[in-house]
Amino acid sequence: MSTLATRAQAPSGMSLADLLERVLDKGIVIAGDIEVRLLDIELLTLKLRLIIASADTARSMGIDWWEHDPALSSLARDRSLELENRELRERLERLERAVERNGR
Repeated sequence: MSTLATRAQAPSGMSLADLLERVLDKGIVIAGDIEVRLLDIELLTLKLRLIIASADTARSMGIDWWEHDPALSSLARDRSLELENRELRERLERLERAVERNGR
């Protein structure tokens, strides 16, 4: 067995594929904060949060932002366009009524 294949397995005999499946099934969270200070003055704070999970696991945790982001979901784009279209139609109707009232 090559050195690379030996490193790809967890010490308990679990293969890399098994480990990846378990991580995606259960999920893993990595969190950290970075602060940059100069003479006790906070210049910059970065809050880092990383969640690694399958879409089903994330959904069961209540995380589904990709389904509502128009840049990532065609359904969200369609909903966004429908909302914009409805708002524009309502605005047009209000303007037409105002023109009718002022034109008489």
